[in-house]
Amino acid sequence: MSIAPKPEKEELKVFISNRSSTCDECHEDLGRKAWITLVRDIGALCLSCADLDHLVFLASGDAALTRRAKKYSVLSAVVLKWSRARRRYERQGLMVEGSALDLAEEECLADFEVRAMRREREAARRAGLDSQFVQQFAKKIRELFPRMETGREQMISEHACLKYSGRVGRSDMGRRLDEEAVRLAVVAHIRHRETNYDELLGRGWDRSDARSAVAERIYEVLHCWEVEG
Repeated sequence: MSIAPKPEKEELKVFISNRSSTCDECHEDLGRKAWITLVRDIGALCLSCADLDHLVFLASGDAALTRRAKKYSVLSAVVLKWSRARRRYERQGLMVEGSALDLAEEECLADFEVRAMRREREAARRAGLDSQFVQQFAKKIRELFPRMETGREQMISEHACLKYSGRVGRSDMGRRLDEEAVRLAVVAHIRHRETNYDELLGRGWDRSDARSAVAERIYEVLHCWEVEG
């Protein structure tokens, strides 16, 4: 008796909206050209609520780099944009983990164009930062989590406060340096850097189940970083 092959896990998809969008979870107004994902029984989610905002975008064009980055990334998502001319969604690139992209680029470093790409990507990242606000956000993180490893607050702040990202640092609460917004940014960092959350999502776990599975570990790290009572 022949055995049917196991179906491949469906790729996560991120859509570049061609109309004004609102996140159905945090209710943040995302504006036009927002990057969203669609979740059954919930609707449209911003990348922050979908726990995809830590991924970096790799544009289509270099097949070898894309293939390697996807291989090394525990979690990835294909980015799609509606083409009015062709009346279909067209692939724009891939969202992958930053460390996976770094590994992929290391394998391609013999290619001068890849080195140039890295410099351009870093320049674009720096251009998207409001230095003064990033430092204010980082200072607030350090106040709330004084036992955090030195340098982590800067990393978290730069990630959370990137312009046009829709991340928590760019929300109304984030711009007011609200303690809850700062805490959410730290929790997101721990979830992706200190737990196996991304691995669970990559294996097809439901987002809420994956969050529940790593909640205890997140609490442990937060407790270690906070002021002793």
